[in-house]
Amino acid sequence: MKIVLAYSGGLDTSVIVKWLKETYDAEIVTFAADIGQEEELKGLPQKARKTGASKHYTLDLVEEFAGDFIYPMIRANAIYESQYYLGTSIARPLIAKAQVEIARKEKADTVSHGATGKGNDQCRFELTYMALAPDLAIIAPWKLEQFREVFPGRAEMIAYCAKHKIPVEASLKKPYSMDRNLLHISYEAGILEDPWFDPTTKENKAMFKLSVSPEDAPDKAEYVELDFEKGNCVAVNGKKLTPGQVLKTLNKLGGKHGIGRVDLVENRFVGMKSRGVYETPGGTILMQGHRQVESLTLDREVLHMRDSLIPKYAELVYNGFWFAPERECLQAYVDKSQEFVTGTVRLKLYKGNIITCGRKSKYSLYDDKIASMEGVKSWYNQSDATGFIRLNGLRLRARHISQGGPRL
Repeated sequence: MKIVLAYSGGLDTSVIVKWLKETYDAEIVTFAADIGQEEELKGLPQKARKTGASKHYTLDLVEEFAGDFIYPMIRANAIYESQYYLGTSIARPLIAKAQVEIARKEKADTVSHGATGKGNDQCRFELTYMALAPDLAIIAPWKLEQFREVFPGRAEMIAYCAKHKIPVEASLKKPYSMDRNLLHISYEAGILEDPWFDPTTKENKAMFKLSVSPEDAPDKAEYVELDFEKGNCVAVNGKKLTPGQVLKTLNKLGGKHGIGRVDLVENRFVGMKSRGVYETPGGTILMQGHRQVESLTLDREVLHMRDSLIPKYAELVYNGFWFAPERECLQAYVDKSQEFVTGTVRLKLYKGNIITCGRKSKYSLYDDKIASMEGVKSWYNQSDATGFIRLNGLRLRARHISQGGPRL
């Protein structure tokens, strides 16, 4: 038996490597995706082998993540439940895809992950496995009673790591879990399970890694200009950058000014509510900038139709259906809508706020002569509005005459 494990080096997968090897007498190949988590990747090959892996892969997927996963989602303006920028959700399909590719290369018959049976990641990993390689067996230790008997919670896992000298960042003092990538950092579980717990206080704010608190941000605002081509940000302050470089640059800028912190209670796919705390500095800036260029260049009905699809698109990403036909269909509409979303936006960053200070585009549908209230002549005739309103009010008048409503 040969198992390819999606491995982060965090608490869960550090324990799972050793447990899989001992339980299944299997060869374990670990795989970590470099999707922008930076220092979290240091020492992973050595740590994985020391824990029981026969081989370890670390693949640089940063640009693929930014260009083929984050950017399509930004073009759709996808935000789950109006708050969550889907940083973890969008990473899982890419990780699972690369994991399947390694399984094929290694001629493995099984894939495994460290997601719990209560969260969303189990769905995201396994739905991707099923979409891309339905013949592979799946082992999800957290859904096995024999695993949970030994490790009913994180305290036992932390003790296990201490016993076997496996270094992990989680501790009994700060037993929250964390997931980092190019788009964001998420924090959940442990002390954060109490929705009244405040992680922003002086005693707790050391948890945050990507951003300063708005109170500690500079007193001087900073401007940034973003250039977009067909819905994709291609330059920051006039400098051409790759998608990965754009996000790294905006993460640094946004983090400096306390941009992109979100604390919410969300509805998980499996049915429960869960509290999560997120830092998405670059993604938050990117999304607002994209919206502003769209405001100039998108036809009203195309914009409204696309916006009506955002909740469904975001739900599909959140639930793990990235490789589903319905998401691909929605993406086709989104990408068609972005044909003329080209232009520049100027934003001001100040103490957690993103303030729009200008936007321009050669494809702008904004006509200052038509919009002007100063009597400027244009091909818009105000007299036409009388008939326009009378026709739109026809059914309202008919309702009042025939049915007597609404009543005063």
